[in-house]
Amino acid sequence: MKRDVFSMLTSGYVPLYLAPQAGVSESPFRRLCRRFGADVVTSEFVSAEGLRRGSERTWEYLRFDEAERPIGVQIFGADPLAMAEAAALVEDVYAPDFIDINFGCPVKKVVQRNGGSGCLRDLDLVQRIIRAVNQAVSVPVTVKIRSGWSDEMRNPVEIGLRCQDAGARVLTLHARSRTQMYSGSANWDEIAAVVDALEIPVIGNGDVWTGEDARRMRDHTGCAGIMIARGSHGAPWIFAQARAALEGRPVPEAPGVVERFEIVIEHATNAIEFERDESRAIIEFRKHLGWYTRGLPNGKSLRQELYGVRHLDDVRRILEGYLAEACAVAA
Repeated sequence: MKRDVFSMLTSGYVPLYLAPQAGVSESPFRRLCRRFGADVVTSEFVSAEGLRRGSERTWEYLRFDEAERPIGVQIFGADPLAMAEAAALVEDVYAPDFIDINFGCPVKKVVQRNGGSGCLRDLDLVQRIIRAVNQAVSVPVTVKIRSGWSDEMRNPVEIGLRCQDAGARVLTLHARSRTQMYSGSANWDEIAAVVDALEIPVIGNGDVWTGEDARRMRDHTGCAGIMIARGSHGAPWIFAQARAALEGRPVPEAPGVVERFEIVIEHATNAIEFERDESRAIIEFRKHLGWYTRGLPNGKSLRQELYGVRHLDDVRRILEGYLAEACAVAA
């Protein structure tokens, strides 16, 4: 991580992070979020085993543009040696600003291999992984955790202290247990408790849906940074709104439908350039189209049309038709 990021985390500035999210935080979306004010971005999380085995698709996930810096690469796995080897390969090939270790993913196929939040059942293993990765790379090592494997094993302060003791430079807490998945509410009191207990910077994550939520999280927890995940889906402008709220300025309104559609086309165009296969890029982009059109009048029928697109011209045609119809109704 670049020095300026650490200075932000210790200066009271409260940097805004785009969370690592599989299938979401690809390079085109990261660049868009940076344009709207995200201070730090992180790659989609990738498998250490996939990296070691030379999986072409896994390595493709890690491509990034220099304009995205500061950027971290997040890896997951349960074998300390494999994690160390993967981290060293990532540093050698891509030279990210930091390596982040995923101890938070609750997805079954990851946890079944003891990766992600599965590691939280064995805190000795968590520490071995952190130490092994630290020894393998020269860039800072950070970690992202949940509050525990289950509500019965929920102890984010102990987990955080163990991570700090093993050499983590920054800790991000998503204040839910693994068994909660994404249900219920994130317990911000736990973030505050970890902030009080640790000497390293703590980044808060969970239930930041609006710019005002970011301000409330900072005030409630005293966290050094804020990570936004699902709140960014179809709304990269949340970072501008969060920054305004944190600075006590009026929070800008979400873009109107015309500007929103311009952002959609910008995002889709960048996705095609990054993927290099238009049809594949647009098919993968459909989820973003669903998010961008949430809350719009007749949004359900609009999404039904958009979910069948395979080319950028199809997206343009459908969005232009929607705008024309909306204007006719307004007239």
